[in-house]
Amino acid sequence: MGAGALLLPLLLGQAQASPSPPPLPPDEVVPVEVDPGVIEGRRRPGFETGLPDRISQDNPGAVRAPPPEAFPTDQFPLPDRWRIVTGLCPAPGANRTLVDLYPNLSHVCHSRRDPFHQNLLKGDLPLARGKRPGFLKGDDWFLTLNAVSDTVLEPRTFPLPGGVQASERPASLDVFGKDASYVFSQTILLGAALTKGNTAFKPPEIEYRAALAFNFSYVDVPERRVLSVEPSKPSHRADHFIGVQELFVDYHLRNVSERYDFDSIRVGIQPFQADFRGFLFNDNQLGVRLFGNRDGNRWQYNLAAFWRLEKDTNSGLNSVVQRPRDDWLFIANVYRQDFPLVGLTSQITVAYNRNREGDEVEIDDNGFPVRPALLGTLRGRDYDVVYLGYSADGRVGRLGLTASTYLALGQDRNSFFTGESAKIRAGFAAAELSYDKDWMRFRLSGLYASGDGNPRDNTEGGFDAIFENPVFAGADTSYWIRQTIPFAGGGRAVAVNGRNGILNSLRSSKEQGQSNFNNPGTVLLGAGGDFDLRPTLRLSANANHLWFANTAVLQELRNEGTIPADIGWDLSLSAVWRPKASQNIVARFSAAALLPGKGFQDLFENSQRHRRYYSLLANVVLAF
Repeated sequence: MGAGALLLPLLLGQAQASPSPPPLPPDEVVPVEVDPGVIEGRRRPGFETGLPDRISQDNPGAVRAPPPEAFPTDQFPLPDRWRIVTGLCPAPGANRTLVDLYPNLSHVCHSRRDPFHQNLLKGDLPLARGKRPGFLKGDDWFLTLNAVSDTVLEPRTFPLPGGVQASERPASLDVFGKDASYVFSQTILLGAALTKGNTAFKPPEIEYRAALAFNFSYVDVPERRVLSVEPSKPSHRADHFIGVQELFVDYHLRNVSERYDFDSIRVGIQPFQADFRGFLFNDNQLGVRLFGNRDGNRWQYNLAAFWRLEKDTNSGLNSVVQRPRDDWLFIANVYRQDFPLVGLTSQITVAYNRNREGDEVEIDDNGFPVRPALLGTLRGRDYDVVYLGYSADGRVGRLGLTASTYLALGQDRNSFFTGESAKIRAGFAAAELSYDKDWMRFRLSGLYASGDGNPRDNTEGGFDAIFENPVFAGADTSYWIRQTIPFAGGGRAVAVNGRNGILNSLRSSKEQGQSNFNNPGTVLLGAGGDFDLRPTLRLSANANHLWFANTAVLQELRNEGTIPADIGWDLSLSAVWRPKASQNIVARFSAAALLPGKGFQDLFENSQRHRRYYSLLANVVLAF
């Protein structure tokens, strides 16, 4: 009898329990004296002051387990421990009599196209011996393939500068034109990973990973010279690009404890997030990262150096066909769990951004200058900035807490206002409190990023990040975080804020521009809630009020005496539907509106004299 036949009754629930040993006679039952506990009014779980009633069990005809000598000693035709169950499944195209005879096998026998069950292509099973390349030594190599389709449909309105040399409406002479635009974006992400090691309870010994992203986008706007610097180009554009988002080797250096505390190194294009919510740096970049943990994972650390890749202008994907930028990031952080309170994780971060692009002129794919930005002296800049930060994430009693604070210290070697060297002294703080009540979560958010109060002195006081992607105050369903507001009048091809960014940094581009510490800063206060109406449906609502921290820079660039600080109200409502209660199919729909305050109305206007702006989003993600 083969091992499969012996295992089959056990797997299919056909086996019956062996007869239990006869109970003790009543006169031999010994009462057990148990201490009920050390706290008055409570007892230790699982202990009773007396014995429970006797249980008798009768299994006539039960099959006893075979003795050890019944099993073969020279061979044991059992698949590896990952395939104990699936080893009973018939091969593709074979007779399915076994499955027909035992319907319970249908719960473990599935197609490789099924991502919801055990799957060889998703790394649940190791590559079988004899079916893997010979250079892969050992029986614990796992292949993981993934494919993601990300579809975005987005009509929106925001202030658009009117064309100077040419316009879609020749009779219009306004600085700001029509404001409605439309975006369609389709991204296909294909990834593969080859991993050695049992990663269920210890880090992998080595991992090779690659991911390519293909993006196609179509944009239609009502004004010329928005999508291209050439006035002869139409006001719509179709574009495509292929970017390398991951390409790295992860090597396990050593274990330092029996609990698999470890040190590992990762080299190549890899994702990295500097803090819990992505305020400072959250990107896939070329770098070297040493990381690990200690004390049963209570301590975690990262030491990393990144050489920033150039980005494609319209998709934001990595461009490996261009020379990397003269922009380096060196970062170290350490995490401590349950500090200073149980349930709260603390993080300390030290980052150094070294930029040497002062002698370069970079033109983006649409013909607009991005380095240096078209502000002030129009001269290139070099800068050195050190960020000192503390972040916390976790719970304090019933309250959830996420907080980050940073201090930016450094030197801008050529301020675009004065042409002289200037010190960088800027600060940032953000916090979010949440309270859970059954299926509801209520949130309060606050953020402050300092603004520069005197653009013509030798100190730059506006806080700017390296590459922000914040998950905060509604994230990219928020109007202000999702949309880019062009700063026409003070600088062409310069935006007040960046797409998927919360800071009012006056950069030419988050992807290709330089950090700018001559900016008006940001203040945000908001409230929101998440409501899990069903396991597959979540509704979220957010209301944020935004201000400029200091409008001195805006007044200087616009040649205006006073500009109010009030940006306005950002209101958003979103729904996330996961029909399979997993991340394999996710549909997201949101609507957001900006109700402009006096400061926004002072800076921007449109030809229809609209008093509000909107953003609609339909996003469908399919993943395998």
